[in-house]
Amino acid sequence: MKMLPATFTLSAALALAAPALADQMPPNNAMTLSKIIAQVEQLPDFQFVKEVDWDSDGYYEVEYRTGAGRDVEVKLDPVTGKERR
Repeated sequence: MKMLPATFTLSAALALAAPALADQMPPNNAMTLSKIIAQVEQLPDFQFVKEVDWDSDGYYEVEYRTGAGRDVEVKLDPVTGKERR
């Protein structure tokens, strides 16, 4: 019977967190992530993608490695795919 309060507490915490997580999603008119990555792959001296994150401020952060071994991070608008400055 002690599982019931713990289960209820966990369910309540997840229900309260759901709206916060929904605010962090890309907009409905966003480009697909595969198209965003395809643009990054066309950058000069691109070697490979190291990491992709969605920033709650409304853009993708993509980190990639160049052929020279340098790590580069770009912040990309999810709708246009253009770099944010």
